Parts: sequence; structure tokens; C-alpha cells
Amino acid sequence: MIKRFRRKDSTDRKGRQTDQKNKSMTTLKESLEENIAAFQNIFSKNETLIIRRFQNKYLSAAKCCVLYFDGMVNTEILNENIIQPILSNDLTDKISSINLLEELQYKVIVSNNVKIVTDMDQIVSSAVYGDTIFLLDGYAKALIIESKGWKMRSVDEPESSKVVRGPREGFTESILINLSLVRRKIVNPDLKFKFREIGERTRTKVCICYIEGLALESIFKELEQRLDKIQIDGIIDSGYIQELIGDAVFSPFETVGASERPDVIAAKLLEGRIALFVDGSPFVLTVPFVIAEASQSAEDYYNSYIFASMNRLLRMSAIILAISIPGLFLAVTTYHQEMLPTPLLLSISASRQGVPFPTVVSLVLMLVVFDVLREAGTRMPTPIGQAVNIVGTLVLGQAAVEAKLVSAPVVIVTALTGILTLMNINLIGPIIIMRFFLLFGAAFLGIYGLIFAFILVNIHLVTLRSFGVPYMMNLTSVKNHNGQDVWIRAPWWTMTLRPKIIAAKNLVRQTTKRKKGK
Repeated sequence: MIKRFRRKDSTDRKGRQTDQKNKSMTTLKESLEENIAAFQNIFSKNETLIIRRFQNKYLSAAKCCVLYFDGMVNTEILNENIIQPILSNDLTDKISSINLLEELQYKVIVSNNVKIVTDMDQIVSSAVYGDTIFLLDGYAKALIIESKGWKMRSVDEPESSKVVRGPREGFTESILINLSLVRRKIVNPDLKFKFREIGERTRTKVCICYIEGLALESIFKELEQRLDKIQIDGIIDSGYIQELIGDAVFSPFETVGASERPDVIAAKLLEGRIALFVDGSPFVLTVPFVIAEASQSAEDYYNSYIFASMNRLLRMSAIILAISIPGLFLAVTTYHQEMLPTPLLLSISASRQGVPFPTVVSLVLMLVVFDVLREAGTRMPTPIGQAVNIVGTLVLGQAAVEAKLVSAPVVIVTALTGILTLMNINLIGPIIIMRFFLLFGAAFLGIYGLIFAFILVNIHLVTLRSFGVPYMMNLTSVKNHNGQDVWIRAPWWTMTLRPKIIAAKNLVRQTTKRKKGK
């Protein structure tokens, strides 16, 4: 999958690289007009580029201009902190004409971040990212002034993972805001951030975040190598990278985690994982990722460990039941009817009177209809989506039974399976695929086909790895500390160690352990 984006023999790719190379060869000159012409050439046919020339009437050497993109900068900062101080009458009293650019940088321009740059690529990249470029006649340098001011979504609770108890913060589309949300929760100098850009066209900023002393260097280097291999025009969302750096590209199971919650990302960092922030995406990726994380909720760690363990057992059981109930119902009613009590068998048989389709066709039909309704309700506006789900489920189900297209038990099995599937939002895709796989196995060989298909699924899961970490890690552990946070959530005073494989450098989570009876 990654190699597909590394083709270098494409004529279009070569053309783009040559065009970008020619543009990057442009260097700053001492002439202000030549520099302006260079920028106009680079951003030709771009009407959002604003070039503002101005000069202090008392200081002829202060002939300058600012370049920025309309809608990307805070015009209040631009006017009051950059242009107005340079045009002021007392400018000559503040500075001298010697090293004028540095004088303006340190004594006149008011901004929290101003730096002198000569690299043209860095100047262009900063301009398109919302900074203001300041050019002064007579200098082959430019000032990059931070003045970002585009509209951003406010920090609120994420729709994909709401909780009753816990923080209400969620990531936004701004990478800087997202990093600050994590920094507020981990106030430690060992929290490290490493930036890079991915995408030949979009130059999307991504940030690798980890805690030094907890994260394994081998996993960090492997992540960097996989990111370096990505050669693609643009990254619009973290989902692009999630697919490109995953281990099993043909598996329905994700080997890279994703979350919208800062508290979840902070907790994973404290366990030794590495987070990947992508500018423009509210979903932050985490590696390594094991399947047990898909059934965990942030609220498990904020409620009582007894209640949290019960809920987690329900979610884990729902995964198994959601993929196996349709196949089990088909196997028992078609191949192994002797396993059913006689009254129940007669009731199921009576409900099938007049139904023209076999049970397997009825199940597939109803499961597909349910997934269609789920997808329609998700994509529609919230009020309409709720109406579609309610009307579709009640009306279509009842109409199908009355029209003798399907039997009532099939509708019950479909509804129960759908509810169990929605208990694990992060695994909807894999559950749907595995459900049909087990269903077709039961259609061919009954209960034996169901068991055989279930074994194949488990073999596939056992062979998966996420950055070298077993995908099924800790699911069979019951004695050591690795199994304390999988099927159940053990009390905090017993979880003194971190996961062994993920945080092998520093296993100690807490040094004190609660004594019995206290």
C-alpha cells in the first residue's frame, strides 16, 4: 500500500517536481521590487495574496511591504502591531538606519514570534500557513511574523465518544490547540513533540508526540521510517496516514488507534505509546494499538472499578455475540434443530409458514437493510436521521413480517445483532465483515462451519502485529499485571505497572500499593 505512492516514473509526478524545483530555486534579492515580483511569480493566479507596500515618511530607508493571504491572518495584529508602528512619527527616535531589519525586529514590531529567515521554501511555507512575510528594501532577508487568524472550531465534547463522567474536551482541527490540550494534562518536560510535513501539495503538518523515558525507541524509529515512505499529493485527514502506516493493509481490523479525546491520548502516552497529531484532523493516532483498546471507554477509569468492569465485560461479550448470533441462529434452525426445545422449534416453524425465502437469504436481507438504515441515519442531519432509524426499523420490520417476506425471529435476531454492534462503535466495520463471514460459514456446514470460521478469525487476529506488538496482547493473561486492564478494569491501587511490551523501559506506574482492609 505504501509503495503504491512511491512511483517516480510518472510523467505528471516529474512535471510537478520540476515545477516545484524551479520555484524553490528563487532566492531573495536586496531589491524590494524584485522580491515582490518573485512572490508574484510563485503565487501567480492567486488573488488571495495581498501585497501591502508602505514607507515611513521620516525615514526613507524604511521602504518595506508585507505579504499575506486574505482570510489567513489576524488583520488587527497586522495593522496595529506591524504597519502602524513602522509608519509612526517617532520611529526615527527608536531606531537607527544601521541594521535596520534587526532594529525593526527587536524594537518596533510587536509580536510574540518574529524571526529572520533567508530560506525561500520556509518563507513560502510560512506564508501559506497564515504568517505574515515582511520584506525590507536593501535586505536579502525576510521577517516571518506570526499572525495566524483564521476561524477555528471551539473546543467542545466530541460526538464520537461522549461520556457521562469525565472531561468534556475534544480535539479540534488545529494542531496547536490539540497539542496544548495534551500539554495541559501532562505537565512534564519529558513530553516531546517532533514536527514534520507530509504531502507534496498540501505540506500538512504532523507532530509525533511521546514521553521520553516511556516510549520505546524501536517503535519511534519504525514510525518515522513509515512516515518517510509516504509519497502522496496531500493529507486531508489522519485517516490517510492511519491506512498508509498500518501493518495489515488487507485486514478489516485497524492496527493504528484513533481518538478525539485529549484524556484518552494522555493516558495512552503515560502507558508508553506514541501519538501522531495531524493538522486539520480532530482524530489523533496512537501506536502501538491492540484489539483490547477498541472495547475500552474513557469512562471506565472515572467510575468505580466494579461498575467499569461490568460494563467492559458487556462490551467484550457484545463483540462475540454480534458476530456469532446470526450464524448460530441459522445453524441451529437449519442443520441442528434437535438442539432446540420442541415448543420453541414449533414456534419458529409456525412463523416461517408462507415465507418464500430460506433463512440464510432472510438473514442477509435484513442485516443489509439494517446497515443501510444505520448508514442513512449517520449521514443525514440528526433530527432526520433519528426519524429514519425509528421509522425504518419499526415500519419496515413490521411490514416485512406481515408481508411474509421474513419471519419474526429473523427480525428479532437482526435487531439484537444491530444493538450489540452499536455497543462498540470503534469496531463496527470489522464486526459487520466478520458477522457475514461467520454467517456464510454456518450456511455451508452448520455449527461446524460456524466454529471453523470463528477459528479462522482468531488465527488471523493472533498473526496481526501493531509495530511489533501482538494485536491480541493480554487477552489471555490472567495472572500478571498485563491482564488487569483488558476484560476487567482492576482497582487503581493494584495497577502498579505499565504494559510490559509497550513500556519496557519504565514499567513502574506507581510505587505504593494499597493494603488489604484499608
